[in-house]
Amino acid sequence: MSDTPDSAKDPERNRFSARLGRTVKVGTNLSGAGLTFAANAMFGGEKGDERIAKALAAALGKSKGPLMKVAQMVSTIPDFLPAEYAEELSQLQAQAPAMGWPFVRRRMRAELGPDWQSKFSGFGKEAAHAASLGQVHRATLPDGREVACKLQYPDMASAVESDVGQLKLLLGTFKRLDGSIDPTEMVDEITDRLREELDYAREAKHMALYAHILSDKAFVTVPDPIPELCTDRLLTMSWVSGERLDAYESAPQEARNQIAENLFWTWWYPFNTRAVIHGDPHLGNYQVTENGAGLNLLDFGCIRIFPPSFVAGVVDLYRATLNEDFDAAFAAYEKWGFKGLTRELAEVLNIWAKFIYGPLLDDRVRSVADGVKPGEYGRKEAFAVRKLLKEKGPVTIPREFVFMDRAAIGLGAAYLRLGAELNYHRLFEESLAGFSEETLGAAQAEALGVAGL
Repeated sequence: MSDTPDSAKDPERNRFSARLGRTVKVGTNLSGAGLTFAANAMFGGEKGDERIAKALAAALGKSKGPLMKVAQMVSTIPDFLPAEYAEELSQLQAQAPAMGWPFVRRRMRAELGPDWQSKFSGFGKEAAHAASLGQVHRATLPDGREVACKLQYPDMASAVESDVGQLKLLLGTFKRLDGSIDPTEMVDEITDRLREELDYAREAKHMALYAHILSDKAFVTVPDPIPELCTDRLLTMSWVSGERLDAYESAPQEARNQIAENLFWTWWYPFNTRAVIHGDPHLGNYQVTENGAGLNLLDFGCIRIFPPSFVAGVVDLYRATLNEDFDAAFAAYEKWGFKGLTRELAEVLNIWAKFIYGPLLDDRVRSVADGVKPGEYGRKEAFAVRKLLKEKGPVTIPREFVFMDRAAIGLGAAYLRLGAELNYHRLFEESLAGFSEETLGAAQAEALGVAGL
């Protein structure tokens, strides 16, 4: 695995000219949304927010790249944007047209040298998958192993820095956070995770981390990185195949329950035992195998490693909510890092906590939320919380909360898509066996050491 190159030797690392060009391009796309905002400010009426949201989504859809990916991220955090915006932005697809063979040749040559093709017995010229930051090609090694080669698009570091600046400007321009939540730390958290997604060498270590943590979960398959064919902008890993999660929406109940239980352990076990989560709940990051008995976990760019104290706060809040202990819940919020907290604000936050923890508190077989559509999961509760925070706030959300919240919502939506019925309480209690902040810290340090993080 190569070291991160010095910026002087790497023409793609956050170039000012590339940032400037990206800013102009994105700014042009956003100008139409800005004009729509101005018009609706004067003539908006009841549908003003909806029209602004549609214009914004259309502008971001044209921009592609990191800004669109960030928009998708914030749309999945229920308490971050008003409903009109979240609904429109959630429909953006993180798909970009694949770059052609000339780009692929240049990228592979730059990363592996002029003889790069000799390292493969076959290499697909057409991308098997294209997303906002890069594309994947299927290839075969000389020993017959099939691999996936993930190539990063050019100038992504510059695009990220430009788009993050545009995002901050955008949120200020539309004035839609309305004083209920201070988003500063949330934006910083999203920015840091997005920068990490550009470091493919780090993503390879994330894969090794998850392979280590889930080594005793035989139903989960994590791709193996091929170190000699990995660089900062090229990630080569074993090719895994499976069916999409939504292909099982009409499967027998037993099969859907098994998939949901596998998802539970794949997500909660790393969190409760190593303080790590897979922060991208996109359904495309899971593949079902063995007729529902197995699971492939994909895309390790967005991994959040928490301080053990944060996870201890999550467990404390679960137990406080289970026991209806307000003082213990207040202490848990403080442990998480919420700022500007009062008893009134803690009561508001408890509305959200009771929703998120709801399935874990109920010792019976049940759905994750009765009568709720996957795309609406958490929206009603988030609206109530935002309304009350506007009256009693603001409150500063700790940055660690962002991807914890986002991933939990994504997991819940997956359960709803599957129509799963499980005893989530007993599963969660089982996942906490032997839990303490001290043992968690020691286990995390050991796992990070194995992965080289």
